[in-house]
Amino acid sequence: MINMKVSVAGVEFKNPVIAASGTFGFGKEFASLYDLSVLGGISLKGLTVERREGNAPPRIAETPSGMLNSVGLQNPGAEYFVRHDLPELRKYDTKLIANINGNTAEDYCRVAEIMSAADVDMLELNISCPNVKCGGMAFGVKPESVLAITKTVKPYCRKPLIVKLSPNVADITENARAAEEGGADAIALINTVSGMAVDAYSMRPVLANVKGGLSGPAVKPIALRMVYDCHNAVRIPIIGMGGITSGTDVAEFMLCGASAVQVGAANIMNPMAMPEIISRLANYLTETGIDDINSLVGALKV
Repeated sequence: MINMKVSVAGVEFKNPVIAASGTFGFGKEFASLYDLSVLGGISLKGLTVERREGNAPPRIAETPSGMLNSVGLQNPGAEYFVRHDLPELRKYDTKLIANINGNTAEDYCRVAEIMSAADVDMLELNISCPNVKCGGMAFGVKPESVLAITKTVKPYCRKPLIVKLSPNVADITENARAAEEGGADAIALINTVSGMAVDAYSMRPVLANVKGGLSGPAVKPIALRMVYDCHNAVRIPIIGMGGITSGTDVAEFMLCGASAVQVGAANIMNPMAMPEIISRLANYLTETGIDDINSLVGALKV
């Protein structure tokens, strides 16, 4: 028997494959295609205090080996989600991670408070949001702001706290250390890479918001390097993500130091991506004679 179970900050997942926040919504659409209980977990679509309609369209653009998005955190609001969507999700035997967002520290704390009282397993702090009190600079850009927002939100968390790190920084290891110092129980990386697409004929940006976040296979080499660097910089668990489309991709992230992974853009390219990735990961372990998936973590030979 192969052990596929992994533990992140004391939370046990049946396998290391988690749906990334954003491309999986609240799982309703995918539940009509397969049993969500096969997944290790679901990181829920980003939640805010109030309902958000998101950015004006177009807000998705295809790019070579990836996609740009500028959705703008469209969501029904944290309290609405808890009342109307969470009960349906709890029918499935999978871990649930609430992705929390805000434009002020007070916003983050309020969502953390709401979701800590709800039936979810972990919280994920998305620090790529603009801090409106500091001129719109994202909370996750500088180590000092990562430390400050993590320390501020942590007391409102009654569930393990994951801090999701942005790659759009000078040195991601400094931000990883800041999150750890601020009380994070785990870190997740990478969030999307800032980019844009242009239509040469209309001579206009493709996205209405001009810039967006790049995800998909194009960012995988960046993500692997950043996971590797952070694994050598912090002691807390890492959840890796960025361009995962296969079972061997999962293995690569774990070899670089990830204890679990999240799959995002692949769900848009192929709605059956995650069950297939889990199956292929099991095949990889069988082929390589590995009986415990945890032996991969940080085992890269350099």
